[in-house]
Amino acid sequence: MSKGATTGARERILARLRTGDAASPSRPEPIPARRFDWGPEALLARFTEALRAVRGEVIAVGADWPARVARLLSDKGAKTLAYGPEGPLGAELSAGWPRAAPVAFVPWTEPIETGRDRLFDEIDAALTGCRGAIAETGSLVLWPGPAEPRLLSLVPPIHLVLLDPREIRSTFHELLVEQGWSAGMPTNALLITGPSKSADIEQTLTYGVHGPKELIVLIRTSSDEHPRCG
Repeated sequence: MSKGATTGARERILARLRTGDAASPSRPEPIPARRFDWGPEALLARFTEALRAVRGEVIAVGADWPARVARLLSDKGAKTLAYGPEGPLGAELSAGWPRAAPVAFVPWTEPIETGRDRLFDEIDAALTGCRGAIAETGSLVLWPGPAEPRLLSLVPPIHLVLLDPREIRSTFHELLVEQGWSAGMPTNALLITGPSKSADIEQTLTYGVHGPKELIVLIRTSSDEHPRCG
């Protein structure tokens, strides 16, 4: 919020107190979204810089992104990829997946109660969509649900996320306001900034202790021309 907006709100509150109107019920005034006036290229550049600063990967992809995912995972030695077949990416991922890929394609429909051990022991990577991203902090915003269970983004060693660059916002506040979260909060929202990390008493960082060792964000474009990710 700008300094002028803050001052104006404070003066209106003080005016109501002076006139004795503070006790009467009134609708709270909407809070303007805190945002920065960054254009699309600046948003992508700042998001990329912030995420890479915490050891996240950012890769530009085109319409062939499923095949790109298969090659990427093969190069990393991953053997299995789990995804939500009923999720927003399920049909497109399945249609574009190269059948000769050395990575097993695992549509995840098993209840957590019965599939937990398999998810921990047999799945090397998982792919999810996201609700948007925050350029200021390099964070992703996920809304897990039955189609894409929360553990897909929390358990496998490699977490891949497909992001439309048009969904990047400058701040979390801006994203909340634009998406209207006040009218319908998710039952389970995740903010992810980089791979899982933890530090011991000597402040030695270790990655992957409580979640994925690698976070790979695929910046999707609508054409063959990939955006610049720095």
